[in-house]
Amino acid sequence: MAPNPVPSSKEDRYLRVIAIYTVGKGLLLCLLAIGFLGFLHKDVDMIVGNWMSLLGFNMENRHVIAILARLDKVTDKQLRELSGITFAVAGVFLTQGSGLLLRQQWAKYLTVSVTSALIPVEIVELFRHFGWIKVGVLAVNIAIVAFLVVSLVREKRRTQLTKPALAAGPQPVAVSCETV
Repeated sequence: MAPNPVPSSKEDRYLRVIAIYTVGKGLLLCLLAIGFLGFLHKDVDMIVGNWMSLLGFNMENRHVIAILARLDKVTDKQLRELSGITFAVAGVFLTQGSGLLLRQQWAKYLTVSVTSALIPVEIVELFRHFGWIKVGVLAVNIAIVAFLVVSLVREKRRTQLTKPALAAGPQPVAVSCETV
């Protein structure tokens, strides 16, 4: 007896959670890209300095001064490029998430490839500057890749088990031509 080709409700629920998580990342990146465009033709360091002042940062702190000095050198061209890259990455995340919500196989492959490609970068960043949030994000991404790989392997097994029966086609029926 062949296993059920439809994913279990538990697997479907996890897939939906991953899809919503991925769409959420895509939407946040879209907002960030729009925010970058909002800084065009403006004095970025002055705007950020005002925000930091309102939030109670010590404006004479050497780290605050260093950040504002770097922001003073940001050009409109850099903001446009950063916004474009952010929109592109957001598009990939939104494509992954919508494909997963629609239960498309290609979306699983895309998500596995993109997420697993980013894991080494996350590990390097974790060793550079350790943080528990980075550990959590890395763990979630590893879990997503592992779940999707297991799901893809199961799906491949399901299709391999049902293919021989489908490839054989209908079985001939023996007909008797006896007269009564």
